[in-house]
Amino acid sequence: VTPSSNIMLFRQLFEKESSTYTYLLADTETKEAILIDPVIETAERDAKLITELGLTLVYGVNTHLHADHITGTGKLKTLLPGCKSAISAVSGATTDLALNDGDKIAFGSRSITSIATPGHTAGCMCFVLDDNSMVFTGDTLFVGKVGGTDLAEGARKQYDTLHERLMTLP
Repeated sequence: VTPSSNIMLFRQLFEKESSTYTYLLADTETKEAILIDPVIETAERDAKLITELGLTLVYGVNTHLHADHITGTGKLKTLLPGCKSAISAVSGATTDLALNDGDKIAFGSRSITSIATPGHTAGCMCFVLDDNSMVFTGDTLFVGKVGGTDLAEGARKQYDTLHERLMTLP
């Protein structure tokens, strides 16, 4: 699938208490947006930004069930009616869209594809942008290190995920 020639809006947002990055992606033509890994403490800030930019949030997407902070997806759904939640089916979390490996989430003419990346947690997922220019790894992979392996299958599963799922991306 070739993405539209539309310019995509991209914003990296930060929540200092949990040191969490949240990513806002939007199709600038249709104004549909997704928010990856929203945090409850910054949900009002994020909703305000989305409104100020004239965007419609279609999904709050989580890379995994977070142990270090509470997701902001539920609060965003009350602040921005029409927004739906998405997370891995394996996570067991209550969600509007239970994701499996290879599922796509569309926002306007753009999309992300889910990649199951167990290791940090059994339900970890990464998301690849439709043109392969970005991958959102959550706690699976950080700059300079990997996510902890004490929450799921451990180091072997994390190693396999990194080598077989992420390092094989274009």
